[in-house]
Amino acid sequence: MNSGSGAGESATSARAVPSPDRRFWINTVSLDHVEAAIQGGFTQADHGAGTRLRQPRPGDEMVFYSPRTNLWRGKPVRQFTAWATITGDKPYQVHVSDVFRPWRLAVTFHACERVDAKPLVDQLSFITDPAHWGLPFRRGLFHIPRRDFSTITAHMVAREDTEAQNRRRTMGE
Repeated sequence: MNSGSGAGESATSARAVPSPDRRFWINTVSLDHVEAAIQGGFTQADHGAGTRLRQPRPGDEMVFYSPRTNLWRGKPVRQFTAWATITGDKPYQVHVSDVFRPWRLAVTFHACERVDAKPLVDQLSFITDPAHWGLPFRRGLFHIPRRDFSTITAHMVAREDTEAQNRRRTMGE
């Protein structure tokens, strides 16, 4: 289960109230980077560049798709691996090293389970060619329709709910 909120959160990035014009995003990120983001309560995009990271607004929702375990030579994952709400007003830059100063945006992660992407392909409108379903994810950070977001997150939460129900039945509750 994934959850957490960020060390990078400030008073201005506290829990945001969703706006009626909220948008829904997918961020393509390797699994190791998703796990680091969950621990830190942030998201990055485009290898730390700040350009597209300025598009999401507080209250927007984001699902993370992980194609591999790590960026370079990682094993295939091909799953939706995390879900977060944008809480930051604007990206902030951090000093990781003298040569790497990525831009980040504060988010709050929600409890969810990882879900294989391929079984959902036929239900997602942003995937226009099921034979090449992985192509849209190469865009990195991109917005998707609310319906597609709901389809993905319903599977991420439903799996957790089903497992919890099965555990309760097994324990005689």
